[in-house]
Amino acid sequence: MKNWKVRYSYLPQQFKKIDHIITRVKNVVQKGDFTLGKELTIFEKRFASLIGTKYAVGVNSGTDAIKISLKAVGVKHGDEVITAANTFVATVGGICELGAKPVFVDVKENYCLDADLLEAKINKKTKAILPVHFTGYTPDMKKIMAISKKYKIPVIEDACQGILSSFNKKNSGTWGITGCFSLHPLKNLNVWSDGGVIITDDSKLSSKLRLLRNHGLKNRDEIQIMGFNSRLDTIQAVVGNWLIPQTKKIASQRIKNANYYDRNFSKIHQIRIPPRPKGMKIVYHLYVIFVENRDELLKYCHKKNIEAKIHYPIPLYQQEALKFLSYKKGTFPVTDYHSKNIITFPVDQHLSKAELDYVIKTVKEFYEKK
Repeated sequence: MKNWKVRYSYLPQQFKKIDHIITRVKNVVQKGDFTLGKELTIFEKRFASLIGTKYAVGVNSGTDAIKISLKAVGVKHGDEVITAANTFVATVGGICELGAKPVFVDVKENYCLDADLLEAKINKKTKAILPVHFTGYTPDMKKIMAISKKYKIPVIEDACQGILSSFNKKNSGTWGITGCFSLHPLKNLNVWSDGGVIITDDSKLSSKLRLLRNHGLKNRDEIQIMGFNSRLDTIQAVVGNWLIPQTKKIASQRIKNANYYDRNFSKIHQIRIPPRPKGMKIVYHLYVIFVENRDELLKYCHKKNIEAKIHYPIPLYQQEALKFLSYKKGTFPVTDYHSKNIITFPVDQHLSKAELDYVIKTVKEFYEKK
């Protein structure tokens, strides 16, 4: 493993001191409380309170949160689900696992689904709209919800990267009928393995989601509906309970780091900062900007031991696995532009000012040599 001067993964720092977590884990083990245990119940209540919703349902992953939400609103084989063209494969995976077809919409400069292009994609097969809160931005949820209401199509939010992001103080995940979150180790609220959460204000839907995540079991001996094996592990809930009180502080520090980058990178004419809309709280799961000579800059950063990344260099619709959708190259020009011109720099809460300054200094040096 390379010894980066500015690394991307902060996990060794975040979990340097874990005695408190281990004590709670031992308690779970000694009680044998592994499946749908007390720690999970506590975590679900805390998560619902954190986001500002009535119910939270812990599941195995963010992917399963999407899949189970879609299943709960009736999406089935042959149906269509509209989503953003620039997203992680898990968004589409949740659709395809049900035998449904993802229908892509190009994105805006903030990396999120362009709501102005949404309505044209709706047809009789459209059974759900799945906007993505990509990088920690919020899509134009007001416009998306108006279209949802007009056509009576449910909105399932992929808020896996948007925990505590908001627009006009309304949190991501609380606009649609459900909001889907990931607890992957590199998310802003993370656990030690995969994990996910579905939030909703609908009591009946909450009950259905709980059935679907646990084989459809009404109780030990009665199966009410066919479901999945997708419970959030109780031990992971222990980790989640330890981190939930820190989540607001984590978001605040990421925002502070991103603002510091913005102030400095905005002085470099080869860099373009994406829009930072008034009233939008961006939580920067990823800090992504537009740069000239992207591939050369990436190589230079790696040479200087900065673990910069690209999210993502190959658009989903051009991936081998999704050729069956028959999209032609160039169908989504904004997504294509992003894939060639964006770069991601570490922005997490554990970075020191010296590390941020080193990234800024390195980028300046690169362009000064051009």
